[in-house]
Amino acid sequence: MNWRNMVMNPVLDKEFRLRMRSPRSAITILAYVLVMGIFAMGIIYVLTSTGMTSSRVDSGTSRLMFYALSIAQLVLIAFMTPALTAGVISGEREKQTLNMLLTTQQSSSAIILSKLVSSLSFMTLIIVATLPVYSIVFLYGGVSTGQLLLVFLFYLFVMLLLGAIGVCFSTLFKKTIFAVIMTYGAGLVIFLFTGIAYLFAMSIDQANYYSSGAAPVRAYSWVGYILGLNPAGALISIFEPSFSESAFFVQRSNLQSSAPIALWQEFLLVYSVVIVIMLWIAIRKIRPVRGRRRGKAGQTVLAVQDVQAASGGLHEDSVELPTPPEGLKQMEKVEPKAGEREK
Repeated sequence: MNWRNMVMNPVLDKEFRLRMRSPRSAITILAYVLVMGIFAMGIIYVLTSTGMTSSRVDSGTSRLMFYALSIAQLVLIAFMTPALTAGVISGEREKQTLNMLLTTQQSSSAIILSKLVSSLSFMTLIIVATLPVYSIVFLYGGVSTGQLLLVFLFYLFVMLLLGAIGVCFSTLFKKTIFAVIMTYGAGLVIFLFTGIAYLFAMSIDQANYYSSGAAPVRAYSWVGYILGLNPAGALISIFEPSFSESAFFVQRSNLQSSAPIALWQEFLLVYSVVIVIMLWIAIRKIRPVRGRRRGKAGQTVLAVQDVQAASGGLHEDSVELPTPPEGLKQMEKVEPKAGEREK
């Protein structure tokens, strides 16, 4: 059994060849690792020279550096993933190659998933390339291998979320610039707006709690669910499980042993639904199809897959089979006259 033929399809094979073998890909990976390495060295210098920790690098300093590296890498993922995925379909449309892609034997789901997997595979390669930077953390302890594995799995889920949003907008918009803007806008809502909304709602909830003069008992707050929608909050809850409890309770001195749900669990549940919806929309919209109908004049109007409309070329017109002229439709047999027969 040839497993390669079962997993790979022509679209995915083409995307891998074009994306992985280009010089720009190697330069991108090199630049990314250099940025992360310089950032790690800068963190070590700041922590050891400003008196925030001891003058030598110990397990506490290593743990703080791991937190900072993880948050920084999450921010870089938020910037790079939309740029890699928001133009996968609209770019084909602008190059007038989407119509040829749609006429192949590949299904709509195969095209969408192949484009998404190829983009996320390159981003995954970039993340894996930063493992030597994280090796600095393991030299001094303070972080377990399980924590690092959970963080990298969380990165993969965030990339899948942003990638699904990017592919969806790339299918809905004909211009790549519009798809990129909408994808970054959605990422801004997920990363920034949810955090601001949590801080604003929690401040109001705390003010109402303390102004009411209630007894200092357990103060459960629903606003913790807002923070569960933020990637940074979910990532911190992986580092520190107690962070989930502190996010759900207003009275910090009376924290319970467990929160209603861990922030990272809420993040996975909610955005798994978002991923499915975005991919479903992209699959449905990449290949619009019309049904068969009857014209007023008895003409049979055959619905065709609107490849021209999908590729941004021609207008959405159905193909009509013209009816024969009236004179040819019913031909009358004219008997020749007697004189004409003799001739």
